[in-house]
Amino acid sequence: MALAQRLDLRQSQALVMTPQLQQAIKLLQLSNLELADYIEREIEQNPLLERDDGDGDVRIEGGIDADLDRDDTPQLSSDRQDTAVLAGGDTLPGEGDGPLDSDAGDTNLWSSNEYTGEGSGGESLNWKTSGGGGDFSDEEDLRDRTLASEKSLSEHLNEQVGADFAAPLDRAIASYMIGQLDDCGWLTTGCEAIAEALGCTLEQVEAVLDRLQRLDPPGIFARSLKECLALQLREKNRLDPAMQALLDNLELLAKRDLSALRRLCGVDNEDLGDMVTEIKALNPKPGERFEREAPPTLIPDVLMRPTADGGWEIELNSDTLPRVLVNRRYHAAISRSGLRREDKDYLSEQLQSANWLVKSLHQRATTIIKVSGEIVRQQDAFFRHGIGHLRPLVLRDIADAIGMHESTVSRVTANKYIASPRGVFELKFFFSAAISAMDGAASHSAESVRFRIKTLIDAEPADAVLSDDRIVEILQTGGVDIARRTVAKYRESMRIPSSVQRRREKSLGL
Repeated sequence: MALAQRLDLRQSQALVMTPQLQQAIKLLQLSNLELADYIEREIEQNPLLERDDGDGDVRIEGGIDADLDRDDTPQLSSDRQDTAVLAGGDTLPGEGDGPLDSDAGDTNLWSSNEYTGEGSGGESLNWKTSGGGGDFSDEEDLRDRTLASEKSLSEHLNEQVGADFAAPLDRAIASYMIGQLDDCGWLTTGCEAIAEALGCTLEQVEAVLDRLQRLDPPGIFARSLKECLALQLREKNRLDPAMQALLDNLELLAKRDLSALRRLCGVDNEDLGDMVTEIKALNPKPGERFEREAPPTLIPDVLMRPTADGGWEIELNSDTLPRVLVNRRYHAAISRSGLRREDKDYLSEQLQSANWLVKSLHQRATTIIKVSGEIVRQQDAFFRHGIGHLRPLVLRDIADAIGMHESTVSRVTANKYIASPRGVFELKFFFSAAISAMDGAASHSAESVRFRIKTLIDAEPADAVLSDDRIVEILQTGGVDIARRTVAKYRESMRIPSSVQRRREKSLGL
């Protein structure tokens, strides 16, 4: 058979990830903080994008198609497109608007702003996107003002140094050592290094350190955990030889080797229990309470609250919705002026990029609210009765219920949080493995089983500590088909010691 070259023309179909679809997928998995940073970078690069000043006059005239490969964009009654309005209560989710990969047949379940499906308790799910009001009102956080009025650790210590140290040299050494403290109040620099840096003797530095270690709060200027605890016990006049022996062997306390500690300290079980209780009451980080930096606030993406008819109201948090505008008036003004071909191509490219960004943000909001609503519907018993009623759930359950792909559900639930009457939870919290029931009934969530194990251990008396085998028997009596190794794995994941260690600790009153 002769070999020859030839040209053939063939036609085939293939799924192509367009840049617009890649952008939409990328936005879907970003948290609200990452999304804000992304929007800021886009505004800096695109002259047609700008932030919204909150005029609230923009309205949608028609829906937005879920097909990201189409070139049409939603038409607005203004020259600018507002993403926050696109995700507004009148348009999210609207008739014919679906998430990124939704089917056309999904729209019969989702009409206007109300979910018409029945939950486990016959409840209905309503959603909005205008945050505030009800339990989520924007009230001033008084903690911010409290933090602003508190003294820092250095200010608190410098006031005491000014009152207790008369010699200028001692004050200079003390002020320098205050600057060497870490956030916990520990001294991070050795006395030799301090003496060399200040050009003074080691004896002078050690003398100043001994006086500084007597300041408030107790335990300040410690150089190790042992010294920090010893300083606090000395303040309470409880640093006797037995307690000092306990501090010298803290590694045995960490290993829970109580018999060796009793022998080294020369005390009985009752005295050792009292000593360990005193140690646990001490603060190993005395400087932390002076930290002025407020912890970062977790801002939920979805808000839910009960309604008067016994259902749940679901809404997107308006604080996390980016407000971005496409300024068509500016685009029209520039287009009317004489532009070179390169400039026109650039302007057209930026307009298309801005339109796709607005559309992708709308799709992101639609998908988040749809996935969140289905999670709330399927975990209704948890929100009503607690973690003991958390049902097993996997991504496929949500994906099949709302006609989306599992990968899309996974992206939506990553780094997204919902504020509920039971607290703020990451959406991935509601997905857990299933543990079979004894009687073939509905399976149990691994998280609820873990909670039941912890509840049993917390309630056990000191004279009847539950072994892993006994916990298995109790759970099987309650209808949970679980193996002993699974109970041990869950117990260790919660950092609960074995029954032998718990029996030893509870016998000492720990």
